[in-house]
Amino acid sequence: MPKAIKNSAEQQGHRDAQARDGAAVVKYLRWIAENAPSGEVDELTAAAKLREFRGLSPDLKDTSFDTISAAAGHAALPHYKVDEDSNIKIPPSSIYLCDSGGQYPDGTTDITRTVWVGPGEPTAEMIDRNTRVLKGHIELDLARFPDRTSGGALDALARMHLWQAGVDYGHGTGHGVGSYLSVHEGPQRISKPGGAFPGTETPLQEGMILSNEPGYYKAGEFGIRIENLVLVVDAKIDGSEGKYLTFETLTHVPLDRRLVDKSMMTDREIAWWNDYHAKTREILAPQLEGEDLAWLERECKPL
Repeated sequence: MPKAIKNSAEQQGHRDAQARDGAAVVKYLRWIAENAPSGEVDELTAAAKLREFRGLSPDLKDTSFDTISAAAGHAALPHYKVDEDSNIKIPPSSIYLCDSGGQYPDGTTDITRTVWVGPGEPTAEMIDRNTRVLKGHIELDLARFPDRTSGGALDALARMHLWQAGVDYGHGTGHGVGSYLSVHEGPQRISKPGGAFPGTETPLQEGMILSNEPGYYKAGEFGIRIENLVLVVDAKIDGSEGKYLTFETLTHVPLDRRLVDKSMMTDREIAWWNDYHAKTREILAPQLEGEDLAWLERECKPL
């Protein structure tokens, strides 16, 4: 538990590492947006390019795990690992999923972004599923819950909008993350109660860091996952009867608006999107310039 509950220096270190990492991921996503539609970028090349952008920071010590660089049907494999045998080119007019992270002395990062690769338009099904994943991600991010509530008690929040469409995902919603240590670090976890994963019943406490990563996977066709890291903090609710907790979002990188159906979202969810992207711009803009900054500005406009 002393390792799972981060002290104030570790918490600030994570914020700093996430900001540094976010700038590298923005450069990468712009590169993907400009180069992948040609059909000439393969999964291994894309993963290497992301490592190159992260490596521009002298603070990077290593990746925090093998990058999941997944195109088309490969994105439907949640734990896909690209190698020379499986490597494919990212098809134009398809979904590309990238789950990756960096190890920095002040923090460990883990982020997944799902993006549409043009030049065509995503299907109505892709947009629907991505929007449902997004809505679940937001629901968990905004959750308020009594101190020492288990992760298992929160898991359904991330799945509820998928369940309404009769679909689900087969992995946990959140895992603990270390400080310049393991990217998967317990005992805390957000997953279905009674499942095979230990830690689901561990009470959540201030200072714990977890991932928030709902997804959807259509075998052989496409996969979607939206992952940010969050810090458990005091909710500070006026008049609350007892202590309540909530999450502070640590990861700030734009989400792909081309895969979002605004008409499916509530005012509360749209406000979350706009607030999230305003803060993303605030954190990342000072680290970027030129075309990277212009891309960030476009992607962070209100929904």
